[in-house]
Amino acid sequence: MTNPPPRQQLLVVDDHEAVLSGTIAALQQEYPEADIRTARTAQEAATSLAQVQPALLVMDLSIPDQVGDSSQTETGIGLLRSLMQQYPDLNIVVQSAHVKSLVRLKPSIANHQAGFTIVDKNLTLREMLDKVAWALQGIIYTPKDMRTVLEVKPEWLKVLQLAFQEGLQDKAIAERMNVSERTVRHYWTKVQDALGVYPDPGKNIRIQTEIRAREEGLID
Repeated sequence: MTNPPPRQQLLVVDDHEAVLSGTIAALQQEYPEADIRTARTAQEAATSLAQVQPALLVMDLSIPDQVGDSSQTETGIGLLRSLMQQYPDLNIVVQSAHVKSLVRLKPSIANHQAGFTIVDKNLTLREMLDKVAWALQGIIYTPKDMRTVLEVKPEWLKVLQLAFQEGLQDKAIAERMNVSERTVRHYWTKVQDALGVYPDPGKNIRIQTEIRAREEGLID
C-alpha cells in the first residue's frame, strides 16, 4: 500500500484576525488539499519556516516582531529580506497596504530565484488568488511604480535575442548560455516583469513578451 502524497504546505503571516481569516478561507476554497498554517509575528513565521518550508508564503508587511509588540512595516521588511536570503526557492506573496515600501528590497527581489508577487490589500480576493497562482508558477510580479525605469540585465537581453532572433527553445538557449534551463526560465520571469507582461487567459505569454520587447527596442 503506497503512502498518499504529502499535502501542499502554505504559510500565511498576518496579525489582523479579519484579514487572516479571509485569506485562509479564500486559499482553502482555491486549494482544498493544502495544509495551511498561520503565524501572527515575525518570530512565529521564522520558527514555522525553520520547521517546514512551505510551497508558498503569504505575508503582510506590517507585523509585530513578537507577541506584545506593535506592528511595524520595517519588521516585515526585515523578515522578508532575511527569508529571501535563507530560502531562495521559497515562493512568496506579499499582501500589504504598504507595497511602496518594498522598493527598499528591489535588489533582493531581483535576485530571488522563486515566485514573488505583490498584492495591495485594497485589491479583491480574486486578484489576490491570481497573484498566489502566479507565485506558485514561479512568476515575478511587482507594481508598476517599482519598475518606472526599464532595467534589463545583459543575460535577459541574450535570452530575448536567442529566442526571438535565432528561434531557439529554452533547452538550446541554456546550452548556448552555459546555464541550466531553470536559470533560463528565471530570466524569462525577470524580463517579463520588467516589461509588464504577465499571464493573460487566451494569450501566449512568449508572443506578448516578444511584442513588448520590440516596442521597447530591446530586439530588432
